[in-house]
Amino acid sequence: MTDELSSSSSDTKTCPKCEATWIGCQHYWSGTGKLGNELDLAGLVCNNFGDETCINPFKGVDGGVTWQERTSNLPKIPNDPE
Repeated sequence: MTDELSSSSSDTKTCPKCEATWIGCQHYWSGTGKLGNELDLAGLVCNNFGDETCINPFKGVDGGVTWQERTSNLPKIPNDPE
């Protein structure tokens, strides 16, 4: 492995807006540290709350998981007649 390749694969970037992290070219969620999906990050965060400091390359791209999808999967609470 060349020095150039090894140094580029270990570059770490953190978004100043949402604190999502990229190690090399792979996104990790800020709250959990789990492997992430840039398109889901855009659908949930960047496209709604991002600004010019957002570093997600998928910011502005439609797709991925959205809050509308997530809330539609929540269990329904029956109305309380009281």
